[in-house]
Amino acid sequence: MFSPLTPLDWKRRAIKYYPQKTAVIDGEKEFTYQEFGQRVDRLSAALNQAGISQGDHVAVMLPNTHYMLECFYGISQLGAVTVPLNYRLSANDLEYIIRHSDAKLLILDEEFSKPIEEIADNLSLEQIVIVPVSGHATTLNGVYYEDFLEHAGDSFPVVEIDENQLLTLNYTSGTTSKPKGVMLTHRSNYLNAANFLYHLNVKHDDVYLHTLPMFHANGWGGVWAITAAGATHVCLRKVDPPLILELFERKNISLLCGAPTVVNMLVNNPKAKEISIKTSPRMATAGAPPASALIQRAQEILGLNMIHVYGLTETSPFILYCEWKNEFDGKSADDQATIKARQGIELAFNGETKVVHQDGQEVAWNGKELGEIVTRGNVVMAGYYKDPETTAAAIRDGWFHTGDLAVTYPDGYIEIQDRAKDLIISGGENISSTEVEGVLYKHPAVLETAVIAIPDEKWGEVPKAIIVLQLGATATEKEIIEFCRSNMAHFKAPKAVEFVEALPKTATGKLQKYRLREMHWKGPKKVN
Repeated sequence: MFSPLTPLDWKRRAIKYYPQKTAVIDGEKEFTYQEFGQRVDRLSAALNQAGISQGDHVAVMLPNTHYMLECFYGISQLGAVTVPLNYRLSANDLEYIIRHSDAKLLILDEEFSKPIEEIADNLSLEQIVIVPVSGHATTLNGVYYEDFLEHAGDSFPVVEIDENQLLTLNYTSGTTSKPKGVMLTHRSNYLNAANFLYHLNVKHDDVYLHTLPMFHANGWGGVWAITAAGATHVCLRKVDPPLILELFERKNISLLCGAPTVVNMLVNNPKAKEISIKTSPRMATAGAPPASALIQRAQEILGLNMIHVYGLTETSPFILYCEWKNEFDGKSADDQATIKARQGIELAFNGETKVVHQDGQEVAWNGKELGEIVTRGNVVMAGYYKDPETTAAAIRDGWFHTGDLAVTYPDGYIEIQDRAKDLIISGGENISSTEVEGVLYKHPAVLETAVIAIPDEKWGEVPKAIIVLQLGATATEKEIIEFCRSNMAHFKAPKAVEFVEALPKTATGKLQKYRLREMHWKGPKKVN
């Protein structure tokens, strides 16, 4: 008998077996799985009453709250498509995405309503549902969320789900072009969440902290996987390092995910050395290649069991993870951190991933030959929404091309060296910006850093380090350059250093190097 793969089935299972288990903690509010299921069903009924049916698109612009979790399930139960919005985008980008996505209705957090107020007259939304937030107000003409649910009952039409139909439409942040709508299906989300469950060892008694924005690639699958295990979701409205550290103790957090910048914020918070974490939390990190020195500090200071994963929105997102083997336990802490900084090997349920040359031939497994990571299989997107040309450029001969440059080690572990656009080519020599950053993170005065290419008359381009210093620390350009030259090949060391108060980042904590490059290049940097 065929049964479609859909993460919605995990909600049914959780309510059946764990009705009185705490499902969601959001500040002072808590819901059991039975209560959460009832709220989700009322949302589905309200949306249906508002005219939303199978195939319709609903935009959602909410932070990590129980409302956002309810939307993922309540919209999908109708066979409708969730369009998660990044609330940090500009009004122009939001207008483009809402219009391009064909969203009929918007569910919006009141705190982030200002950009929508600017563009409301240009949108063809049939209704706006507003989640009220204390201390904030909006001029938008809409209905408040609880009022929306109150008069709807809990009955809605049961729809037959095709596992290959769209579940979510996730927009990538546009840097040199308009955002692209990534079409992810019930099947791809199910199998990605299965990878999350298995490879992050999710258990029924886990308490998962939603540090990662749920709008970003559907929380990497955490919105589904935690429910599948009947574990507990702990919502976090914004990244607040002292609060996160407090929650480790107060709520016994055992699992979380986040970008390396979030890890960096946690280990450098003064409270990190004061608290006593008894749960030995597992933390998956991705979004940018983490420095081994950062992983080592996270494990030493906070006792975090760091798990490196890798993927993209277009792959639901996981395609690699750094599998830990018992044989690694005997290695030094430094060697262990070096291994954990690698992206790793294919996951169990998604398909095939490899590193290839431009001619499509796989690179030698020697840790030296550089190529592009390509993948195919169950978690790859159905394509870019209403954009067949860009889809065809990204998926060639059945393989999705990531744009990430990497090497493969003799054990098959893949390690990213750079994004194609971030690779520095100086005098014909390839320099990995992430390799230079890894050295810089070993300097005691460096809190955060980004390395970019800047124009140079002699070499074409050379590395420049942009650095945020530790609180109270001092360093000079000469000191930083000499430190790098003593720890790596001289030609790879930065030729210039700039000290800044903060680095530009996305809502998920990823560095926006293109914004740094724009200060030094007229137009986009040429990629060879």
